[in-house]
Amino acid sequence: MSSFTEQLAKIKTEKGFIAALDQSGGSTPKALRLYGVSEDAYNGDEEMFDMVHKMRTRIVTAPAFNGQRVLGAILFENTLDRDIQGVPSATYLWQELSVVPFLKVDKGLAALEQGVQLMKPIPQLGELLEKAKQQPVFGTKMRSFIAEANEAGIGAVVDQQFEVGKQIIAAGLVPIIEPEVDINSPTKAEAETILKAKILEHLDQLGDDELVMLKLTLPEEACFYQDLINHPKVVKVVALSGGYSRDDANSKCAANPGIIASFSRALTEGLSAQQSDEEFNASLDTAIDSIYQASAT
Repeated sequence: MSSFTEQLAKIKTEKGFIAALDQSGGSTPKALRLYGVSEDAYNGDEEMFDMVHKMRTRIVTAPAFNGQRVLGAILFENTLDRDIQGVPSATYLWQELSVVPFLKVDKGLAALEQGVQLMKPIPQLGELLEKAKQQPVFGTKMRSFIAEANEAGIGAVVDQQFEVGKQIIAAGLVPIIEPEVDINSPTKAEAETILKAKILEHLDQLGDDELVMLKLTLPEEACFYQDLINHPKVVKVVALSGGYSRDDANSKCAANPGIIASFSRALTEGLSAQQSDEEFNASLDTAIDSIYQASAT
């Protein structure tokens, strides 16, 4: 059985959640500050990425982090190029931990227009996908942002996501389509209604062998995305924490059976560089267990 087939079966059938460890250049300083590493602790991007890789390595090598509760992990390209305990990061995740690796491929967001932020162009996407295929990477992730219920804007977001998603499918990977809706948007519920309809249109146009995953903001109405969960072209619907606290994100995730968590900041909430290994491991175990339980509904 190929790695892809094993990974697909794991994501589709096993209980657990996906850890988002894909902070990029723009979001890394904040992630490090929350971890207790201030910006005067490093000089320049290379030292910053060294610091965040140490944080990610500490998470991934902790006893609680394994394929029994963590189905997958989303990596930043810089992490894909680095090793964990002398083994390439994606290979370490899959072969040592049975955690399915994903790769963040977007290059950030364009300026706000029509109530949304499209993805910036992704130059050398083909090369990046080829690099991912050289390692046991199962899929990719790319984020857009929806600030308000603008039908034209949301349509443009979904069109772009699926256009790039088809390139990723053609390369033999499964794309995670991520059109995040602002949790503070005054028109969040209306935006979700438009978004669901647009996604369903695109799902219905996919070919028999074309599969995607969806990463969505937890909806205002419980079970609102059940049509997406049940769609034959959807491997799994996962949820971003989007600024909710871990407790709130877990509560909302548990209220939506069939959706599993894919948290970033909510996963690392409470972890600190200043903690002893015993304190760190205990805190991470508590976080992983709470997110696992919320995803097991």
